[in-house]
Amino acid sequence: MAQQTYECPKCHNHQYDSDQFQATGGTFAKLLDVQNKKFITISCTRCGFTELYRQNTTTGMNVLDFLIGG
Repeated sequence: MAQQTYECPKCHNHQYDSDQFQATGGTFAKLLDVQNKKFITISCTRCGFTELYRQNTTTGMNVLDFLIGG
C-alpha cells in the first residue's frame, strides 16, 4: 500500500495531528445519550485547519456504548 502524504489546503504544511471523536445523531440517540456517529480529525500543526472524516460504526458497538455509558 502506498503511503499518502499530507498537504494542508490552506498553508501547504506537511505536518498534521490525527484524533477522533464521537457525537450523537437524531432525537432517539440524544435521549438515550448514545454516541452513534464517529469521526476522524486531521488537523494541520501550523494553521490548525481541520478536516473531518466519518467513520462507520456497527450496531454492536452502538449497543455496547449505550450499555457502558459511552
